[in-house]
Amino acid sequence: MSFKIKFWGVRGSIATPSPRHIAFGGNTSCIEVAMGGERVILDAGTGIRNLGHWFLKKEQKKAHLLLSHTHWDHINGFPFFSPAFRKDRHFTIMAGHLIDKQGIKAILSGQMANPTFPVPLEVMGSKMDFEDFRAGDKFTLGRSIKVTTAPLNHPDGATAYRFDYRGKSMCYVTDTEHVIGKPDQRILSLIEGADVVVYDSTYTDEEFTGKMGWGHSTWQEGVRLCRAANVRMLIIFHHDPDHEDLFMERLESEARQMWPNALVARENMRINLL
Repeated sequence: MSFKIKFWGVRGSIATPSPRHIAFGGNTSCIEVAMGGERVILDAGTGIRNLGHWFLKKEQKKAHLLLSHTHWDHINGFPFFSPAFRKDRHFTIMAGHLIDKQGIKAILSGQMANPTFPVPLEVMGSKMDFEDFRAGDKFTLGRSIKVTTAPLNHPDGATAYRFDYRGKSMCYVTDTEHVIGKPDQRILSLIEGADVVVYDSTYTDEEFTGKMGWGHSTWQEGVRLCRAANVRMLIIFHHDPDHEDLFMERLESEARQMWPNALVARENMRINLL
């Protein structure tokens, strides 16, 4: 009855394949959460390509893919998710920001349509179920994984997730922009007492004033929220593409000094809750 988290992509905005992004990783957002026999994938950034290879190696036949939103850096790995081309695989794809718009299937299909991509969604041979819900809804995955969602402050909308399983909890909160001096009450309610919170930490507080309106937050705000909500561990996530390894090393040192329970996400990092 495990509860394991693995980070396959931790970068925000655009993938950064360079020698200066090795230590923390250059692939965009993708996290695998294993809860008992269920697999949940959070976002389909470029990190989902390597996750797909792992799924094939391990003969993982099914999973839920839950999307925070559908900006490119969170979905552009989806066409390269190799298990989706296998007829014996089954994926349920869910999003909470499109129920009053086109719906998640239309968005993923449009990404793979001419003239921007040569292989249409229909070529993927796996069984795929597409489910739209409204951010703020609650539902259950499998028999016992309780999922709570909340809307986030991001252009075009985004959804935060909380997973409660066998007395442990993990929250995924990206992409979101905070208001200085006004903690987001929806986020505080969602993350209250959580064991792990993965938070949009694209900027520093110093950078944030020049980036307002871009839809992202800071690692310092993540610390403030987690302290206020009695969270056990903050994972600093969605690294800015201009934040190279040396910058991230200094950032991690500053974050640990501010709050020892803060950790910077790295590709292939694993956390076991059970």
